This record gives sequence, C-alpha cells and structure tokens, in this order.
Amino acid sequence: MSDYTAGLPTEQVVLIRQAAERLRREFDGTFNLATIERYIAGSKDILEARAKFTTWMPLLVERLTRDRLRAVARLEADHLDRPAVLFVCVHNAGRSQMAAGWLRSLAGDRVDVFSGGTEPGVEANAVVVSAMREVGIDVAGELPQPWTDEMARAADVIVSMGCGDACPVYPGKRYEEWDLPDPSGQPIDVVRTIRDDIKVRVDALVAHLGLHATT
Repeated sequence: MSDYTAGLPTEQVVLIRQAAERLRREFDGTFNLATIERYIAGSKDILEARAKFTTWMPLLVERLTRDRLRAVARLEADHLDRPAVLFVCVHNAGRSQMAAGWLRSLAGDRVDVFSGGTEPGVEANAVVVSAMREVGIDVAGELPQPWTDEMARAADVIVSMGCGDACPVYPGKRYEEWDLPDPSGQPIDVVRTIRDDIKVRVDALVAHLGLHATT
C-alpha cells in the first residue's frame, strides 16, 4: 500500500483517507484501490513541492488525483465518445478557470474538461469569480492546480494562455494560443471584457469540436 499520508498532520490524514474511499467508489470497475492510492501519493508529491498549498492539501490532492485518473481512463479506453480539452495558463486562477467554466456550461458532459497552471496560485481570482457569477457560471469552488502529463496526453486540444515555453507540447495535439490579458489585479470591467472574449473563443472551439452549445 502506498504511504500516501506520510508527513501529514492527523486531521489531513483522515481527510485524505476519506478522499481515497470516495475515489475508490467513483472509479469502481476502472481502477483498484492500490492504483488510486499510488496516484494519490503522486499527487501529494506534486503539490507538496508548493508550500502555499498546505491549507488546502487534502482537497487539492483529491481533485488533482481525480483529474489524473479521468485522464488515464481516457488514455486506456478502447473507444472515446467525447473529446477532451486542456486549458493552461500561469496561475490557473483566472483565464483557464473562465475558459473551463465556459466550456462546461456550453458543452456539458459531451466534452472532458481539464485545466491547470504552470505556477498555480492559491485560490481563484475573486474578481473572476464575480464576473463569471454574473453570467450564471460558478467557479468559486475551483482551486488552482498544476497541469500534469496525463492531462496533456489525454487532451485532443491544448489551449495555452500566456504561459509561453512552460506550456505543454505533445505531438499529435491541436494547439491554440489565446492571447489574453491576465485578469490578476484588474478591475471588474476589464475582467468582464476578458470573460466575454473567452466566451467567443470557446464558442468557436465548441463548433470546431462538432458540438452544439447547450445554452
């Protein structure tokens, strides 16, 4: 059994073990508990390299592990009935969260959506959360996380926003570079403009993927 709780305080050990059980039920028939624990240990290692994540460690470990397992399940599937998109920016706190929120809203469960940052922040940009709430999309519960190899390999389309050479590059993928201002530190009116620009781009992406918007 992977020692995926090593070095954590007791309260976090309990929470991560509970997360492991939730993931076991969620991926029942796809991954066994040993595999899930191995991915939890790997996610914990990825996140522990960034001390600012300490407070949210159990939740981040669970979310990152879930996304990694979703990606691996895609990679191991014999047939895929829906495309996958990975949105990457620097902090995964603004642009990529807005893009992921728009795509989930417009395409629903007909697309697998991943997002990550090259240097993830601590929490979603509060102004971004407010701007997205204005259009009926709630990203308040999203926490910044890094993108991983599994997510990039599982994606059909990788959209990068301002991360330059640190963005993932994998053969056989469709790449889009969206030149968008960083919403960090910007007032709400500027963030609304960025939000609406992203919506236009996501609309075009939905059309390219052969999907029809649900809203």
